[in-house]
Amino acid sequence: MEDYQREFIRFIFERGALKFGEFTTKSGRKSPYFFNAGGLHTGADLIKLGSFYGQALNNHFKPTPDIIYGPAYKGVPLSVVTASALCSQFQAEVSYCFNRKEAKDHGEKGTFVGKVPQKGDSLVIVDDVMTAGTSVRETLDLLKPIEGLNVQGILVALDRQERGLSSTQSALDEIRAEFGLKVQAIVSLEHIFTMLNEGGLAEVPAEMTAKIKAYRDEYGTSPI
Repeated sequence: MEDYQREFIRFIFERGALKFGEFTTKSGRKSPYFFNAGGLHTGADLIKLGSFYGQALNNHFKPTPDIIYGPAYKGVPLSVVTASALCSQFQAEVSYCFNRKEAKDHGEKGTFVGKVPQKGDSLVIVDDVMTAGTSVRETLDLLKPIEGLNVQGILVALDRQERGLSSTQSALDEIRAEFGLKVQAIVSLEHIFTMLNEGGLAEVPAEMTAKIKAYRDEYGTSPI
């Protein structure tokens, strides 16, 4: 695990975006942890969040894409702060783009806001957590008609490394297999588990480490 990944886990924990306890997920499972990127909403939060996305994107996606695309709605601010971070940290001139839920029929019209993807552009999709892959599939459907567009892959904040309800694969693995895309996360549940074991989240009760391991053993794509 790299230093910036440890810093990211510490950041989302301190800002209350990563919580430990007992939470019911959309699937009905009782999870000992919960991540909500929407909890990162101040100007300072967004600058930090963009820097982590920018670092991960610079590490894992070469060459740097022309466009950072965020699916509405949670991906919207992520596309903006990631593009800004790539410029300030790595001197990369990158555009942002996101979609409207409903196409606009006046003014500039259309579905996309920001740099409209076109033939010859390269693009990376950014999102917070991929649970079922629904927003990514919707995004790929929107982008599919653009001939000659290069979708380099997808970057999310957290890989829960958790099986779907009807599959032995995680949502990220399903997208990788279905579309042949690179799917990268800033951190995974395994990284969080490592941080707990290392004492990097000393405020979290010791028994939570065992609960995280038990949850991953039961629902994970592989045991810790």
